[in-house]
Amino acid sequence: MKHIVKIMTLLVAISALWVGLLQTSMVPRSHALLLPIYFVVCLGCYGLLMVGVGLMQFPTCPQEAVLLQQDIIEAKKYLKPRGVDVGFD
Repeated sequence: MKHIVKIMTLLVAISALWVGLLQTSMVPRSHALLLPIYFVVCLGCYGLLMVGVGLMQFPTCPQEAVLLQQDIIEAKKYLKPRGVDVGFD
């Protein structure tokens, strides 16, 4: 519930800023009308950046890889006598 309140507060603040810019002559009206589109584009760029950073810092888990290989070998030993084709050895 806390996140919803934060998001709603942020949206209200951004909307108030946008309406304020529309009513004043600080920014030309044609530019102020495009601000929500710029905001969405910036939000998309930020999201792509965070995904890229997350992929670059993706942790490798060598211990888990070894455990997974052991589980695969165990499953092959279990399934082979039961007539299931388990692929190459």
